[in-house]
Amino acid sequence: MLRSMELGGIGPAMRLGPVEFAERLNLVTGDNGLGKTFLLDIGWWALTGTWVAREPWPRNETTREEPPYISSTVAGKTTDAPVHSAYDFDARKWSYPAGRPPMPGLVLYFRGDGCFSLWDPAQHYWTKSAADERVDDAFHFTLDSVWDGIMGVGGQRICRGLIEDWVTWQQTGGLEFQRFQKVLAKLSPSPKELLTSGTPLAALALDATDRRQHPTLQFGHGTVPAVLASAGMKRILSLAYLVVWAWQGHELASAARKQDPEQRMVILFDEPETHLHPQWQRRILPALFAALAELRNDLRAQILVATHSPLILASVESLFDAEKDRLFHLEICSDEPPTNEMEEFLFEEPRVEMREVPFAKEGDASAWLSSDVFGLTQARSLEAERAITAAQQFQLGSADGNPEGLRTRGQIDDELKKVLAAEDPFWPRWVILP
Repeated sequence: MLRSMELGGIGPAMRLGPVEFAERLNLVTGDNGLGKTFLLDIGWWALTGTWVAREPWPRNETTREEPPYISSTVAGKTTDAPVHSAYDFDARKWSYPAGRPPMPGLVLYFRGDGCFSLWDPAQHYWTKSAADERVDDAFHFTLDSVWDGIMGVGGQRICRGLIEDWVTWQQTGGLEFQRFQKVLAKLSPSPKELLTSGTPLAALALDATDRRQHPTLQFGHGTVPAVLASAGMKRILSLAYLVVWAWQGHELASAARKQDPEQRMVILFDEPETHLHPQWQRRILPALFAALAELRNDLRAQILVATHSPLILASVESLFDAEKDRLFHLEICSDEPPTNEMEEFLFEEPRVEMREVPFAKEGDASAWLSSDVFGLTQARSLEAERAITAAQQFQLGSADGNPEGLRTRGQIDDELKKVLAAEDPFWPRWVILP
């Protein structure tokens, strides 16, 4: 599991961290472009020694004398150990410590674009016989290969994909299908809308050139081929399938090595709200914890989530434990004085910092929107916020500074009628107060 991380010379900040992560749930929030996804990419590198995409490029301010670095602490089975990586300007790549680093457990990365990566210690870890030998790779899925499968470098088939595996599991009715059904049920949008497997479509029934049988979802109004489901449902189907497939492969590989399956798993989850209806957004993280328990009831999972959704944060209010979980916020900070010469050189530019935010129950999603995490003045449209601000200034007797067209009571009243609902809670204050 990932204990801590500190970055220098890469990403949106010259220095970031050190950041101490919690053992169970870590929520990362912040505006676009401040490095939420970048942080998950770096977390993947720290845990696995591989990259999911292009390696990060050093910032222009870096030098050979002080090269960019990624310093982290990874928790192994019995001990925590530092993992320090530095950028080699000659090789133009990142170094990774030699030998066998602490093994973090399974590492799954659900990316915001629908792609997926898996690092399995039973298949990708360094061997005991040769400390310097390692498999410098992981399983990487594109959006399409999640459904159609992936091939290995030597032409061997690593994964048959969701379409074929789902049908095969269903027809054999074995443990994998039982797990898949249970995980699907946990991840369903509501108890009244359970995602349930229907009868597979016969070969060529969906596509005259596709000889595969296709899985279906059973609804009250009939069956729907899984490949024709909505974007939100397809993302959940992919999530459920890949969790089960990853664990099945880990159990098989562990058995072949004559070792016990892992009890630990790290999940990096980028924007879990993508494509999901609000009803689903407020269930997805609690449902994911419940789904993982279907794999192994003593599984210890650490989840790092990057999110823009107030409903995601509202959804964890009942399960958030300050001893096991943390909330972080990435933000631009330019008003603090520099602490060294390098920071003084960069002080003219805004700096990004990552700070832990005390988790406080806001009660509903709109309150989260106006909290420090999301920073909206009001959970309304820009036009409504502008009109209410003008109304408040008018009531304070300082309407001269209002925008043109919002300086008289009549102008403000007309604008409020356009932008506010009849039952908006601001109306009593506007109507009653002078």
